[in-house]
Amino acid sequence: MAANKPYVAAVLIQIAYAGFYVISKAAFDKGMSTYVFIFYRQAAASVLLAPIAVIFERKSSHPLTFKISLKLFLLALLGITWSLNVYNIGLKYTSASVASAATNSIPVFTFFLAVLLRMESIKMRSLSGICKAVGVTVCLAGVVTIALYRGPYIHPFNLLPHHGHSTSNQDHALAHSKATWIKGSFFMIIANLTWSLWLVLQGIVLKEYPSKLLFTTLQSLFSTFQSLFVAMAFERDSTKWKLHLDMGLLAILYCGLVITGVSFYLQSWCIEKKGPVFAAIFTPLALVFTMLCSTIFLGEMIYLGSIIGGILMVGGLYCVLWGKSKESMTCEVSIEDGKPPVQEKEST
Repeated sequence: MAANKPYVAAVLIQIAYAGFYVISKAAFDKGMSTYVFIFYRQAAASVLLAPIAVIFERKSSHPLTFKISLKLFLLALLGITWSLNVYNIGLKYTSASVASAATNSIPVFTFFLAVLLRMESIKMRSLSGICKAVGVTVCLAGVVTIALYRGPYIHPFNLLPHHGHSTSNQDHALAHSKATWIKGSFFMIIANLTWSLWLVLQGIVLKEYPSKLLFTTLQSLFSTFQSLFVAMAFERDSTKWKLHLDMGLLAILYCGLVITGVSFYLQSWCIEKKGPVFAAIFTPLALVFTMLCSTIFLGEMIYLGSIIGGILMVGGLYCVLWGKSKESMTCEVSIEDGKPPVQEKEST
């Protein structure tokens, strides 16, 4: 039974993320300001993380210098404040299914940026190198497909038909006009690229400040204040700031507690037990769960372009992961044999 726990945890993580896409989209369709949402979400996460960080890392944390604080501030500005605000604008203009599908590009974008920064390498004459290069190309093809091609749509099976009509026809037309769809997809791509760059830069800064819990908490606190100024600049309507017992409050609590609290912990636990490749392999499940939930509960139309693009991105992700896994296996076998790591046999 214990051997199955990582698999159960990995599936629960993807279900949680699917819930995030659907609930957030529902909140935005109901009129929730994307800027105010980010501020409240980060505030809720900070309230959760701050006392935990103080309790568990108060004595073991590394010295926090001004230089490290500035780097954490800039990381929060890039990867959280900027990325999440742009991402939510894209989600508002597209759909939960597109948001979930686009997320599959993050591991591939991260690998691509790591190659550009010479943190990763591609040996084009090896099978694993070719596979990684093909994976990046296929994933980018999926991104372009989602952004530029919609095609025919699948009629939704909506269990909550009232919701589907309660969001005005004007909002529905806005979310699915071609120009708005392309603009939303562009925002989504920019957000995912920024998020990927943030992941790469985090690896660099973590070497200087390895207190992981405080590292996350400080970024969350910085992003809370940054998001407050962004929301004050772009959202002047005071009624948008008021919280009610509605989908907006549910989305804020869900993102702050379930995603930041539970999912992040489960994700770290899975990586510790089975490694990052294991955790990444389950990412496409979120797309399946999101498509089902958004169709059933939101009545969203799933376009053929989203399905084709999602399949391409999932295929690209698995190509990159397979290449990385094969390289790791080659390296491990060499080390176990007491030999220096050997390169794979070059393809002719």
